[in-house]
Amino acid sequence: MIRFMEEKDIPEVLAIYNDIILTSKAVYRYEKQTFDEKVQWFKEQQALDNPLLVFEDNGLVAGFATYSQFRPYPGYKYTMEHSVYVHKEHYQKGIATKLMNKLIAMAEENGVKTLVAGIDGENIGSIKAHEKLGFEYAGTIKNAGYKFEQWLDLEFYQLHLTGPKS
Repeated sequence: MIRFMEEKDIPEVLAIYNDIILTSKAVYRYEKQTFDEKVQWFKEQQALDNPLLVFEDNGLVAGFATYSQFRPYPGYKYTMEHSVYVHKEHYQKGIATKLMNKLIAMAEENGVKTLVAGIDGENIGSIKAHEKLGFEYAGTIKNAGYKFEQWLDLEFYQLHLTGPKS
């Protein structure tokens, strides 16, 4: 079931995110995020009225997704960058796709023109999943990050939505 994230979900969301930090190149961060940082993030996203979604499976948070403005300037008002993460015990269940479909529908409803994905260049699974959702390749920043003793390329994909008329 997809529902809006609540403050009570923060420990489970944090556990998913911290596992991603420690075990993958999906996030170019080295240190685990603290509980206080995640609470601050949650409150900031709520204040900005950004969608915060969780996928609940048998009472547990199996994944989460959100989007926020791509850059903090007025000209980017209708361009959002999204994030979607799934608990490692729930991979290959279609949870990320379900969360993304809901997030895309919400972006359309909210007048978003472009939805952006920044994906590690080696994450072929995420790239293919985004392409299936209609995202198009928009470019690569070579050596954009460094993690696990190697330089990483960041690939950008974008989804064109209706957006406002002007």
